Amino acid sequence: MLGIFCSSIVSPPEELVAAGSRTPSPKITSKALVNRFIGNNESAVSMQIGDDVQLAYTHKNESITHPRSFSVKDEIFCLFEGALDNLGSLKQQYGLSKSANEVVLVIEAYKALRDRAPYPINQVVGHLVGDFSFIVFDKSTSTLFVATDQHGKVPLYWGITADGCVAFANDADLLKSACGKSLASFPQGCFYSTAIGELRCYENPKNKITAVPATEEEIWGAKFMVEGPSSITATQ
Repeated sequence: MLGIFCSSIVSPPEELVAAGSRTPSPKITSKALVNRFIGNNESAVSMQIGDDVQLAYTHKNESITHPRSFSVKDEIFCLFEGALDNLGSLKQQYGLSKSANEVVLVIEAYKALRDRAPYPINQVVGHLVGDFSFIVFDKSTSTLFVATDQHGKVPLYWGITADGCVAFANDADLLKSACGKSLASFPQGCFYSTAIGELRCYENPKNKITAVPATEEEIWGAKFMVEGPSSITATQ
């Protein structure tokens, strides 16, 4: 799956900008990235949302246990990969039908978060038990919300394209070819919301997250780390 957001939606993370500056490497534009994704996946579905957002996904080579899904409701778009172990109880909690799947559940959880404030973001994501990564874009408020599970079982990566857009994808090689060293693994057990404007760990939301420059041998430009009480824990 692929989500690309212009700087009018999300500011490129300074750590990834710095990583790309330290080690200049070839990049391509967001449009070229989408075209490459579609070219590599004949059955891919892509969509342009306004002038500043592009989403795409495919079922090609997806895992049986971690399928990909897409849904949109009330101008809330969601790409989801993985499976929730507690989907049944969450559907009851949010008043959803028995046929509702994970992507529908995430949209409803986001709506509850948006409409019933104050509602701690970390608690909403923390209630999701399973292996997952997802991208939510709320067109009505131009809000981006991204999260991954605590164990990193469904990897997600983010980087900066040649035209300064922030791209998220489940394919590291795809982003490496587009973002060069302005690339990192999205840290497990964390979420990013433009509503709060920063990356946070939902298990320990008060703990600071720092980016450590990667070595030249690695494909990453940086590694994001969650600081613990007495140590720094890697999230990759």
